[in-house]
Amino acid sequence: MSPKELLYIQDALDHTAEAKKCCTDFAAQVQDQSLKNLLRDLSAKQEQTFTKFYSLLSM
Repeated sequence: MSPKELLYIQDALDHTAEAKKCCTDFAAQVQDQSLKNLLRDLSAKQEQTFTKFYSLLSM
């Protein structure tokens, strides 16, 4: 892969990790239980996306 392609991949991984962190942080702050659950679910989905994407690169 070219250096530019590797930067795109790193950006995608970074954005996914940041989205997970934001969802987790917001879930800890909100009072509404349904919103809290939604944010936790989104955080888990972001974790799954990161893991799948990273595992594809490890092959």
